Amino acid sequence: MTVSDHLQELCDLPVFDFPDTGKPVELPAPASVAWRIAVESYDSDEQWEEAFARFLAAVDTSGVRALIVGAWSDAYDNGPEPVVSAITAARDRLPALRALFIGDITCDECEISWINQGLVSPLLDAFPELEEFGVRGGQGLVFEPVRHGKLRSLLVQTGGLGAAVVRGIAASDLPALEHLDIWLGSSGYGADAEVSDLEPILTGTRLPGLTYLGLCNSDIQDRIAEAVSGAPVVARLETLDLSMGTLSDEGAEALLNGQPLTHLRKLDLHHHFMGEPMVERLTAAFKGTDVELDLDEQLGERDPDDEWDHRYTAVAE
Repeated sequence: MTVSDHLQELCDLPVFDFPDTGKPVELPAPASVAWRIAVESYDSDEQWEEAFARFLAAVDTSGVRALIVGAWSDAYDNGPEPVVSAITAARDRLPALRALFIGDITCDECEISWINQGLVSPLLDAFPELEEFGVRGGQGLVFEPVRHGKLRSLLVQTGGLGAAVVRGIAASDLPALEHLDIWLGSSGYGADAEVSDLEPILTGTRLPGLTYLGLCNSDIQDRIAEAVSGAPVVARLETLDLSMGTLSDEGAEALLNGQPLTHLRKLDLHHHFMGEPMVERLTAAFKGTDVELDLDEQLGERDPDDEWDHRYTAVAE
């Protein structure tokens, strides 16, 4: 699977595509939509920062609450450094900004693992009132540890995430964070994080407000499940999302034998490689509870005797 659709909403606001140059369109009220600014990903006649300058000139940005960065020119070759610089330079023009997403780029524009990213944490420093932040693409992504007192949601979507990024997130001081969703990805596309890199997240010491934890799309999903099964942070979660990865009976066994999970509102394990008997055991374990258990997309059973591991993550290239 690849990412084939653009975001439809951000900050509970519908997305509005800021029009191309020469296309007169009636613009909505600044605070009523999430503004998506993008240029052609191939052979663009306009750079992203030029489109952003038009946006600043056309819209009363003092009311803008949500901003989405779509494709910039040749994202498969170029990182978003000019994009990040343009947005940070406009911080005083965006006092109401509460949600920001970098890289709303579909597979038709650039496959997720080919999106060139860069240093994105300065955006959090520039917008201390930001409540939602997301980024797509792991190639070249840099996330230095930050302290942010208002951020409630952090989403990182990749086909392969470097360990340094995981450690940067884990070392950040985010006391208001409620929702953390990380797509760790496949080693074939640059994922090299180990479970030990997740330890500060799993202990929960820096994330006292966390209620949603997604450690998804990973080719070490069994090891993550084993670590999560005894992780202190789980006791205060409402949603635990271990979906989209290579979870097999081994990881599911760890979850069943670990700490109780019946306090959860949702346990998301969709896209998995568990056998039917294990699926039945999990279903029985949560029968009679209020837990929403998602076991969709059963993709076959892992054969431990097969020297080749044919399991795969939901999103890779």
